[in-house]
Amino acid sequence: MELLSTFAADLVAISILCFALYYPRHRRRELLVAFLGVNAGVLAVTTALVASDTTLGLGLGLFGVLSIIRLRSLELGQHEVAYYFAALALGLLGGLGSLTVTLTAILMAVIVAVLAIADSPRTFPRDEQQMVLLDGAYADRASLAAALAEVVPGEVRRTVVQRVDLVNDTTLVDVRWTRTDEPRRGDHGSAERTGAEVLA
Repeated sequence: MELLSTFAADLVAISILCFALYYPRHRRRELLVAFLGVNAGVLAVTTALVASDTTLGLGLGLFGVLSIIRLRSLELGQHEVAYYFAALALGLLGGLGSLTVTLTAILMAVIVAVLAIADSPRTFPRDEQQMVLLDGAYADRASLAAALAEVVPGEVRRTVVQRVDLVNDTTLVDVRWTRTDEPRRGDHGSAERTGAEVLA
């Protein structure tokens, strides 16, 4: 009965994580399969390892290797890496069975709550990050700052130049900036401004 209760807690937690938090905010359907698959797989195998004579450390080490391979084979944002490991952690908590049902449920709730707050659009709503392709090769910071001032509708906080192409006369730069106006739903910057292309 206690094992079924932890399974039910895991089912509720991963459902909230995937269908109430991640998908409504990011709309990547293929990652739902990854999160649910990782959670179910970790839950099943961890439960089997606990019930057998196999060393638990060996099983967790195998999970770590598989996770690294998966993360290296798919381009993920940092927030998606957080969801990925949250799904894995929920499966571990549900499958280990070494804690009480109440403590397991509390730990699962903490994981879900942390992601709900950290990934909320209301957390630092004015801060933005975008990859911008400028129409011009800017080798010095002064000219780069002047070009970005015409493109970015806010105060530039940090820039990281990814590539300066002198042949094609372009500059790819990672821009972190703060909005000076009220952010609007679905507004992700000035992609239609002249002289630059917003890539992300």
